[in-house]
Amino acid sequence: MAQGGTIIAGVAGRYASALFDLAKEAGSLDAVEGDLKRFDALVAGSPDLARLVTSPAFSAEEQERGVAAVLAKAGIGGLAANFIRLVASKRRLFAVRDMVRAYSALVAREKGIVHAEVTLAEEPSQKALDEIKAAVKAVAGGEIALDVKIDPAILGGLIVKLGSRMVDASLRYKLNSIRFAMKEVG
Repeated sequence: MAQGGTIIAGVAGRYASALFDLAKEAGSLDAVEGDLKRFDALVAGSPDLARLVTSPAFSAEEQERGVAAVLAKAGIGGLAANFIRLVASKRRLFAVRDMVRAYSALVAREKGIVHAEVTLAEEPSQKALDEIKAAVKAVAGGEIALDVKIDPAILGGLIVKLGSRMVDASLRYKLNSIRFAMKEVG
């Protein structure tokens, strides 16, 4: 099965794994991923489409018709479109966004790309971003997909999550450590 060492559970994982196997066999991993991400962006950008996807009030037939129209209008076809229509017909459309994320994770793993999440207090310059990426790449030992999040609450520094490892070099963490150390002394 496509999962290998990665644990992808639940409905989303099973569907994503099956699609991954089909796309790999067809040699269209990237094309399917691109189409799925376009569909996911459409769902994220349209409250009406999001309601159609997540609401149990719509019948499978209504969801299939609605999704088919969206896919045709967006120019999404082939394996990705067939997959999304199948998901709608099986009343699993509520999990399609999780399926897209799980599929992308499987493709990244297949390509040897490691996902890293970096949290910063403010938007970094391109130079700083390149330096962070190079440092994380050196630790990961391969290609990385960097997800940058901005959280002003960390005050400064950064937090890096790479797989199950996390390094918190934020100013907030350091201040809390000092505060804790001072309570121990006094």
